[in-house]
Amino acid sequence: MISTHVLDTARGRPATGVPVALEQLDAGETSGARTVAQAVTDADGRVRELVPATASLGVGHYRIRFDTGAYFRAQRTEGFYPEVVVVFEIRNASEHHHVPLLLNPYGYSTYRGS
Repeated sequence: MISTHVLDTARGRPATGVPVALEQLDAGETSGARTVAQAVTDADGRVRELVPATASLGVGHYRIRFDTGAYFRAQRTEGFYPEVVVVFEIRNASEHHHVPLLLNPYGYSTYRGS
């Protein structure tokens, strides 16, 4: 399972309505990718199952694209990053992978959540 959570740290609130796409990268490449799933963060800033536990993902490299430009436009806020891309590796496909994003108009950070 893959999930994500976006928090707008400037507003102190969940980032609602952020378009999110999960892509699987070709082995050893960052240019070739296949879209696996797409979603939009809910009222709590979450995509609880970007890829559900019942789906099977293989070991490999993935990336999540957060359309932060769309979010900032909806908030009527000027942002510096129109998109945030987080690349990560799945080594054990049976584990839950939670990829949170802490976001503000001029910066962001991420980490492996639980």
